[in-house]
Amino acid sequence: MNPEDEKLIKLARATRARNGAAEGAAVRDETGRTYTASTVALPSLNLTALQTAVAMAVASGAESLEAAAVVTAGADPDITAVRDLGATAPVLVAAPDGTVRVTL
Repeated sequence: MNPEDEKLIKLARATRARNGAAEGAAVRDETGRTYTASTVALPSLNLTALQTAVAMAVASGAESLEAAAVVTAGADPDITAVRDLGATAPVLVAAPDGTVRVTL
């Protein structure tokens, strides 16, 4: 794994831990900027960590994604939002300890 992808996992782990969330995610855009997010669970709004990170990237002007990472103890995530901006971007799915379980 390249250092930039390792960084995404570290950022996703830190965001998940800091917020005490079910998931943490990080995405990297076409310019190399990263965006991190955790699960949003409000009575009126529910977003996965990946959806939130992608939304943050789009709101900041990103036009495409190079890679994404999500840290979760659950099942493989829905990566539809990532595919909207990065049809071939690798999505690293890691356990809470940072071990990559699968690349989607």
